[in-house]
Formats: sequence, structure tokens, C-alpha cells
Amino acid sequence: MGAEQGAKGPDLAGLRIAEGSRTSGSGGRKARWIVLAVVLLLLVVGLGWVLRGRTPEVEVASARPASGAPGATLLNASGYVTPRQRATVAAKITARVVDVLVDEGMAVKQGDVLARLDDSDAQRRLLAARTARDATAAAVANLEVNLANAERELERQRNLEKEGVSSVETLDTARTTAESLRAQIVAAQEQIKAADAQIAVAQQDVDNCTVTAPFSGMVVSKDAQVGEMVSPLSAGGGFTRTGIATIVDMNSLEIEVDVNESYIARVKPDQRVDAVLDAYPDWHIPSKVRTVIPTADRQKATVKVRISFDKLDPRILPDMGVKVAFLAAEPGGAAAAAPRALVPQAAVREIDGKKVVFVLHDGRVERRAVSVGGVRDSDVEVLAGLNEGDQVVVSGPPDLHDGEAVRVKR
Repeated sequence: MGAEQGAKGPDLAGLRIAEGSRTSGSGGRKARWIVLAVVLLLLVVGLGWVLRGRTPEVEVASARPASGAPGATLLNASGYVTPRQRATVAAKITARVVDVLVDEGMAVKQGDVLARLDDSDAQRRLLAARTARDATAAAVANLEVNLANAERELERQRNLEKEGVSSVETLDTARTTAESLRAQIVAAQEQIKAADAQIAVAQQDVDNCTVTAPFSGMVVSKDAQVGEMVSPLSAGGGFTRTGIATIVDMNSLEIEVDVNESYIARVKPDQRVDAVLDAYPDWHIPSKVRTVIPTADRQKATVKVRISFDKLDPRILPDMGVKVAFLAAEPGGAAAAAPRALVPQAAVREIDGKKVVFVLHDGRVERRAVSVGGVRDSDVEVLAGLNEGDQVVVSGPPDLHDGEAVRVKR
């Protein structure tokens, strides 16, 4: 039996892989796949960090408007916006309104027609004056014809008197007639001049029925309506208007405040002023003192001060309430420079001994040298190098450089 088994060869049943060995090989392949996935993940993360390192992420803020000057406040006061040139345009005659060509908020130029009044009576007076002038001129023509005839008669009487045919009395009569006609012609010509003057008066009455703007400005009040009576003098009872419209020269707006006379010594001409309108409490308007009115109000114990805006703005309207702060000058005596913007202190960096900011524009940063002023809470005043509304970097890599592309942190 043993020989037979040796002839048949080895037993194949003994070649089976043990169960433990099969399980160990499958686990190794899974481990290799896991290691490969981790490596790929690390590569992706590393590539992301590399890409993120190429485009720095920054935080930005907008440069905000600043007040007119950084000096210390010496005095506070309140007042109103007033125009130096304001007029309620009225008619020079009493008449009925037939047309009003303006409305509130309309801009007008000097000489523009605001309203027309009923001129029917004035037109009739003008026609009568012209007719009287024409009648007088016709009378002059008749007198000139009679004068020519009288002069011929005078010449004949002179010749007859020389020949002894006519008497001296007849010659004197002819001379008197000619001289009388000349005097009548002179009187008639003066009547023509008087008639021309009457025509001018009547024409002025007609012209007064057209009310025009005395200067360029903005209509802020429409005071008369079609069909109402207007007059340069108040007739009482509320049935007659004294004005057509009120016009304001918007280029002459300024601030008028009353300063207690105890503190008026702190106010000087050309002194810097920070003005804030009640309607826009966050808007600081650079201004300066134009003049101090040289008289005081004994009842209120105040002195009137007029302040000019450095730059007018359409948001500034007549009669708006305003609060002003009179500012101190710089130690050198000159008025402090007006800051152009406010930015967070973190936006200002010092590079090579110079103050700079990085301004974001089209996805890249631009380095700008700036001149800074005083500090206001967490902000700093920028006197030069930056404009209101510029986007400045307040947080980002310390090694930012001019022209570098960046991403804004969301």
C-alpha cells in the first residue's frame, strides 16, 4: 500500500491555504488603498495651501468722510442755513394774475418770465397815448402848411409896402400871422414830446404786467395762483397777494449763528469750523468764519456770525438747522489742515519710516503714502493721500507689496 501511494504522487489536499493566511492578504490590500487615499488627500490639501499662499486673503474697510479740521473745539453754537441773496418777487402794479410759469424747485435764470398779469387796461392806455401823439403830429403838418402860406403872404406885403401900394399895418398883420404859426408849430412839437413820454409810461405799464426773475436761482415758494390779485402793497383781508414767487440764489448759502457775547472773543475771521446739519448728523462739512457782524443784540446778548461752506452740496438747503464747532488753530498759528477721510488705525502701516495704506483696486492692492492727523477713537484722520470711499486693507499678511493680487475675506 505504501508503494502504491508513492507511485500516485503527493496528496493535493495538503496544498490548501489556511483560512488565517487568506484573511491576512486581503487586509494588506485594503491597507495599501487607505495609505494611497491619505497621500492623495495630503497632496490636495498641500496644493490648496500653496494656492492660498499665492493669493493672500485680506479684510477691507471704506474710508469715511471726516470733519473740516482736526483742531480742538473752542466753542459750540447752533443756527440755520441762510442765503445771502433771497427775494420774494412782487409785481410793480395791482393786477390780476393770468399765468404763472414757475413752480417750487424750478431753476430760473435772470430775466426768465415768472408770471404774466392782465394787461388789457394798460394796452388801452398805450393805444390812447399813441393816438394822441399821432393827432398832434397831424396838427403840426397842418400848421406847417399854413406857415408856408403866411410866409408867402408876408413876402408879398413887403414888396407892396416897398412900392407904396400896401400900408405898414397890412405888413405887420402878415408878419404877426407868420410868427404866430411858427409859435404854434413849436408848441405842437413840444406836445408831441409829451405824447411820446405818455407812450413810454403806458408801455412801462404794459411791461410791468410781465414779472421776471431779478437774478438766477431756485424757486422755493410759489406765492400766487392764476386768477388772484397781486399788488406791491398789502390791501388787507387776505384777498390780495403781495408776491409772485420766492427765489433763492443757491450759490450764496451760508450759516448764520448767534454766539453769546461772552464768548465772541473766541471767534475770528477765517477760523476753521466743523458744521453738522441736523438732517445729516454723520456728515461733517468743512467751513470757515466769513464775518462777525459788528453789532450785538441787547435783548439776547448775542453777536451774529456768518460762516461760509468750503464747498456747496445739493443736500444743503435753505433754513436747515445746523450745529457748528469753532475749532482751534494749530500751535504754529495757522488753521489746521482739513482731513480728507477717516480710516481704522489698523489700516495705517509704517514702512521705511513712512505712513502708508494699501488701497484695493480691481483685485490688487496699491500702496499709498499718506499724511495722518489726529486719532478719533479707533479711527485716524488722513490729511492727504486718500479719498473718501477708497477701500483700504485693515487686515492681511504683513508682507503685502504694491500691485499684489489679493482676495477679500468674506
